[in-house]
Amino acid sequence: MANAQTRWRCGCIDIHTHVIPHDFPAYLGKRLDAPWPSMAAAQPCHRHVMISGKVYRTVPQQSWDMAQRRDDMDRIDVDRHVLSPMPELLSYWLDAEDGAALARYLNETLAGMVAEAPSRFSALAAVPLQDVDLAIAELDHAVNTLRLAGVELGSNVNGVAIGDPRFEPFFAAAEAWGAAVFVHPLRPAGMDRLVGPPLLEQIVGFPGEIGLAAASLITGGVLARHPNLRIAMSHGGGSIQALVPRMQFAWDATQALRDAIELAPAAAARRMFYDDLLYDAAAIRALIAMVGERQVMVGTDYPFAVMDRDPAGRVGSLGLAEDAVEDLRWRNAARWLGLGEVTT
Repeated sequence: MANAQTRWRCGCIDIHTHVIPHDFPAYLGKRLDAPWPSMAAAQPCHRHVMISGKVYRTVPQQSWDMAQRRDDMDRIDVDRHVLSPMPELLSYWLDAEDGAALARYLNETLAGMVAEAPSRFSALAAVPLQDVDLAIAELDHAVNTLRLAGVELGSNVNGVAIGDPRFEPFFAAAEAWGAAVFVHPLRPAGMDRLVGPPLLEQIVGFPGEIGLAAASLITGGVLARHPNLRIAMSHGGGSIQALVPRMQFAWDATQALRDAIELAPAAAARRMFYDDLLYDAAAIRALIAMVGERQVMVGTDYPFAVMDRDPAGRVGSLGLAEDAVEDLRWRNAARWLGLGEVTT
């Protein structure tokens, strides 16, 4: 393994990492009951994310401390982190103007983090997608002024799947501006069916939710209309591995589906990128078999409790040819980000 690593030109690019600011500005909006986030002291090296006066999550200092993050990256053979906000901070349930104000603060914070070490960090913006016009305006500022690499989107916007036609102008803008798009589960469907502790939202709820989001992009025609859109699904696309064969079989067998869905589901699935956050070599190999070696990238969910702590080892366990290993470790992510050939 060590001998093989010496031939790789670049450490891993981890496309799935999250940040939380050390603090948030005071709420200056008009709603007394707005669920505006704040931070509060917690145990050493941690802070509480507070929403509506309650602890939403206790997070470690790596969420905002870029020096500590770089130390962690160096220990596990990761050259670059793609930073995105903790998904709950996308805050689609805020009034649109409040959401735009929070997104602007997050994006300026992200730009500052990237500026600390631009060779180590890229960042994905937040946008208030509950108002498409405001979201496009914030995307414009984020990618064309702040020079962020793209945007993180939730899998649904207040229950509306991202493949819905109402979001078409946003995806057109993202494609035109060359923004990388990263889709993350948010407030998943089916939570009323889960039995057990709250952590099951991330463990059991997320795979189905991200699969539904990916399916909506296929059935809604987003990928057919925007062939140059660079869009990535987190958590390995979740249930999409089970859905695509069913969708493809039905599309082949049913004229009505072919009339309604322009691009064959299997072909559409291969237009998307995916992180490899499936925690299992067999599952990652199955994803690669479905979408191709050039569409899968490293993702860890750093710095949260269920993160993959050895991404390079995970890739090494797959038994891939050397070129495919380099693709997965960094080349695919560089292409998705629009970085070109990244070297160190």
